Amino acid sequence: MREALAIGSLRKLTAAQLVSMFGDFLAIYAVFSVVSFRLHGSPAQVSGVMIAYMLPQVFAGPLAGVFIDRWNVKATMIASDLLRAVLAACLVYSSNIWQIYGVLMLLSTISAFFMPAQTIAIRTIVPMNGLMAANALMMQVMQITQIVTPGIAGLLISHMGAASCFWMDSASFLFSAAMISAIATGSKTSSVATKMSPVLADLTLGGRYIFTHGVLAITILSMAAGGFAVSCYTALNAVYVRDVLHGSTGLFGILGTLTGVGMILGTQGITRIGSRISKTSLITAGLCGIASGTMMLAALGATPIAAIATLVVGFAVALVIIPAQTLMQSETPAEMLGRVSGTLRSVLALVQIAGLVLSGSIAQAIGIRNAYGAVSILLALIASAELRITHRRKAALVTV
Repeated sequence: MREALAIGSLRKLTAAQLVSMFGDFLAIYAVFSVVSFRLHGSPAQVSGVMIAYMLPQVFAGPLAGVFIDRWNVKATMIASDLLRAVLAACLVYSSNIWQIYGVLMLLSTISAFFMPAQTIAIRTIVPMNGLMAANALMMQVMQITQIVTPGIAGLLISHMGAASCFWMDSASFLFSAAMISAIATGSKTSSVATKMSPVLADLTLGGRYIFTHGVLAITILSMAAGGFAVSCYTALNAVYVRDVLHGSTGLFGILGTLTGVGMILGTQGITRIGSRISKTSLITAGLCGIASGTMMLAALGATPIAAIATLVVGFAVALVIIPAQTLMQSETPAEMLGRVSGTLRSVLALVQIAGLVLSGSIAQAIGIRNAYGAVSILLALIASAELRITHRRKAALVTV
């Protein structure tokens, strides 16, 4: 990770992401504060905040990837930041729930263009053997901001109002655009990307490539399974603390922080062992780790065990996301990276929404601990299937 930070363009991109993510988390906490306390929103309306933000990515992600493969990556990121700066400022003047939903959906749509473009930029400015460290660095930036932001957001909202968070988010996008303007990313990903073939044909080609490429198909399945499990875990965690652990909001906050700490430890560990263990093995280990953590929550409803389980889940999530992101970047041809990245983010958004929507009904029907147990069994089955497929592929290569 130290060597990755020695790359000047990556340092600028990391600084841009650090400030931008800090602003994003401030804005998200401020939105929840406004919907919950100022607008007195119902539980369904509060849950609708996350659904409004994630749903556009399901539909916009693959289509955005098609255009990103055609457009200048640097210009796309700068334009996305400038547009999001304007939209973040619009939250200051949003006076009802539907206006907030509308702004969040527009922000999400623009972000669907930014994130795949950033994926291409990382691959462009970082050597192939440094991608794991670069992705670990980006994930660590996100987790640090996620741990630090809640307390700062609470102080800002209580002393200066929610609008201060929205203005800071807007300013963070302007800072990000300024930093990205100083990055050398090249022009387009490939001369192939300049060919104006029909958009629908490009979209179909991207999806076909993913699901006919064994490594990418396994990678996306693993990330989808992990994303669904984490979404269920997150959605049910507050109820688990209240009904199973009989704890307070303080314990809920501590467990959330421990999950972030576990992810940071995971990013540190993966940069040390990633060169000695295959990425597919790391992903399988991560799925097993998430399954183990959720099974601990299901089987042992005690606070000390829950603390250990949340650390395990956080650590294991890093083992899934970072190698999977690196595999996607390294295995995908440069001219298709936007489409593959956009489709991946679309799938992740879809399973996260499914986790948010289904977890409550499942827990209501079979109990929250049984719900965690079912999620852990699902993950274990997927990890087992992935292990068998990987072994068969290796055996086939040896035979050849």
